[in-house]
Amino acid sequence: MHSELFQIGPLTLRAFGLCMALGFLVAWQTAAWLCRRTGQDADRLASLLMWVMLSALFGARAAYVLEHWRQEFADAPLAILRIDQGGLMFYGGLVAAALTLVVYALVRREHLFGITDLLVAVLPIGHAFGRLGCFMHGCCYGKLTDSCVGVRFPKGSPAWWEQSRGIPPLLGPDAACSLPVIPTQLIEAAANLLLFAVLCWLYPRRHAQRGLVTGCYLIAYALLRFAVESLRGDPRLALGPFSISQAISLGVLTVGAACLSYGLRQQRRASTVA
Repeated sequence: MHSELFQIGPLTLRAFGLCMALGFLVAWQTAAWLCRRTGQDADRLASLLMWVMLSALFGARAAYVLEHWRQEFADAPLAILRIDQGGLMFYGGLVAAALTLVVYALVRREHLFGITDLLVAVLPIGHAFGRLGCFMHGCCYGKLTDSCVGVRFPKGSPAWWEQSRGIPPLLGPDAACSLPVIPTQLIEAAANLLLFAVLCWLYPRRHAQRGLVTGCYLIAYALLRFAVESLRGDPRLALGPFSISQAISLGVLTVGAACLSYGLRQQRRASTVA
């Protein structure tokens, strides 16, 4: 784990912030490439992606703060501003970005799925970089494990803090590292890379069936996130028998099924007309 990469005077470059920036740039360039490949105007992406990114960051941070207010922010509210240290909830960012896209589509009078199909095709690569940043920072870790895939995070990491201050504590204050945990960050990063490859293959072939790519992404990620949540070991807000993210995943799965159904209907209509 290397949360802080290097420091120059008062400026500290953190792994999480760097991974977020790299993820955004790679997603942006991939979206531009998909536009060119499908005969669309790539120039409009700059302002759209900037608004989407800003709204997603705001939503992801707001959701995380609400979920972890008592543990992390009640006694230090100014820490809310330190997003470079991690602490983003993906679903919060997804909801905020979706609302921004709805407004954008209404103002520009464009088809919503015409926009979302492109963006969700590249979203997983940005998400994968973000999860690598989580791993390097040490947040979003998994449950304790004795398996060969277990990872120990160093003293001062989120896993170390939780294990050392639990009731009863699992670690002494002088422990050099945490007990081994499942690297859920790497599992989700790898799954997102696979999803990215599939959607980038699918989009040029099915982008005319608006809603199809969006539905495929929402269904795939909802199932992925629901499964990964069962492996998470960091503090999770519960909603009945599920974590809050699992509960949201069920809602996302339903929305994804509706989007996929819409896309398939578009295909049937096009076949009928032809």
